[in-house]
Amino acid sequence: MKLITAIIKPFKLDDVREALADNGVQGITATEVKGFGRQKGHTELYRGAEYVVDFLPKVKIEIAVEEDRLEGVLEAISNAANSGKIGDGKLFVTPLEDVIRIRTGERGADAV
Repeated sequence: MKLITAIIKPFKLDDVREALADNGVQGITATEVKGFGRQKGHTELYRGAEYVVDFLPKVKIEIAVEEDRLEGVLEAISNAANSGKIGDGKLFVTPLEDVIRIRTGERGADAV
């Protein structure tokens, strides 16, 4: 199994969720986070004073998937989150050793 961690723009969350549902993904975890990459924030003007916004709002999505479904899920996230502008986000794929459903004790793909 693999753990996909996606960092996306907040307004793309619904599009990504729908794309994942269409791809058969049954559960995701989404967290509001702040960060920056190459875009390095931006400058804003508030009441005549200029200030730098270093950390931009993002959404972090975590999804556990079986390896045979990995490429389809990655493509669905990429297509749904892509706006063609800087700061669209990143996808990280890491190995997932085990998953355990607390209520039943099921393990692996059955627990997802």
